[in-house]
Amino acid sequence: MAARAFFEGLEQRAERANLDGLDHSYRFEIEGEGSWNVRVHAGRVVVTEGPEDGSADATVRMNADVFERLVSGQQNPTTAYMRRKIKVDGDLGAVMKLQRLFG
Repeated sequence: MAARAFFEGLEQRAERANLDGLDHSYRFEIEGEGSWNVRVHAGRVVVTEGPEDGSADATVRMNADVFERLVSGQQNPTTAYMRRKIKVDGDLGAVMKLQRLFG
């Protein structure tokens, strides 16, 4: 799944039960695909495309191939991070909770 399709459908796909207790904002920069801001609050996910809005708790950067493998379940996110295929700036604890959103 291309990054654009993933983020465009994320608000509808996110299961409310998986979002309980999450209150974070993320910036995803997918090389060759684009950038998206994702806000998780009160059991809702709001996605906006485009420039940074300044509210991200963490910024996650990777190339399109790594992103594709992550969302398809072919890539372990921890392994990708340890191998520096994913770069994170900001709150690493918030990023660790992303498994709930991507799961």
